[in-house]
Amino acid sequence: MKTYLQELLKRKDLLFYLVKSGLKAEHRNSYLGYFWWLLDPLLNVLVYYFLVVIILQRGGPDYPVFLVIGLVVWRWISTTINSSAKSILRYKSIINQVYLPKSIFPVAFTISQLFNFLFGLIVIALFLVFFGVKPSWYILYLPVLILIQTCFLLSIGLFLGYITVFVRDIDNVLTHIMRLFFYASPIIWEGGRLPDEYSWITDYNPIAIIVTSYRDIFMYHQTPNFVGLGIIFVASIILGAYMLYHYSKHEHKIIKAL
Repeated sequence: MKTYLQELLKRKDLLFYLVKSGLKAEHRNSYLGYFWWLLDPLLNVLVYYFLVVIILQRGGPDYPVFLVIGLVVWRWISTTINSSAKSILRYKSIINQVYLPKSIFPVAFTISQLFNFLFGLIVIALFLVFFGVKPSWYILYLPVLILIQTCFLLSIGLFLGYITVFVRDIDNVLTHIMRLFFYASPIIWEGGRLPDEYSWITDYNPIAIIVTSYRDIFMYHQTPNFVGLGIIFVASIILGAYMLYHYSKHEHKIIKAL
């Protein structure tokens, strides 16, 4: 395990290259280029705002801010999980030619999407200013939330990146699982409106806890649910450490499967 971690550290230049190339590849052939990092979450918010507020006549005066926070955080979650799951398969031609720690690929995709999320924060800031939601000192919790969510996504990415090599069907099933979590989390609807018998949907849903925590510090000016966040963080560290150990012992199986 120690030797494996040292090998990962030696490959930090490769990690930087993978992150940089991944960011460039996202909008390489588009006319607006990197401007899509801002435009994409903005258009996403407008679509759901039109659906919920204009068509369904729901949502209050603060709903646009509520919506943009949920969608930007969800976008980071969904894109990271989907891209990390296919990360090792995407670079199988390189893996078959040169020895590399295979876990470096899910890590690279997780970091790439973290940069995208930082641009999403700009969109959130614009909405806060436009709708007159003034920040408070609770915004100081933001780096903590980003750290916890990064660890969560990194551990999930390491797990899915490994499993997908051996069970290719997971890539197809993952689409439906992510859709289920989207509607089971308060992304476009408020979790507090659920009947008591269904409160467990948000109480034990890690994505719901994370999304609500961002709204707590941006909108509601209150301390987020650090009990739930702490459980997510500890579970992520345990899963991430186990997956790194598993990679160090079973990476040779990945080459055979590819």
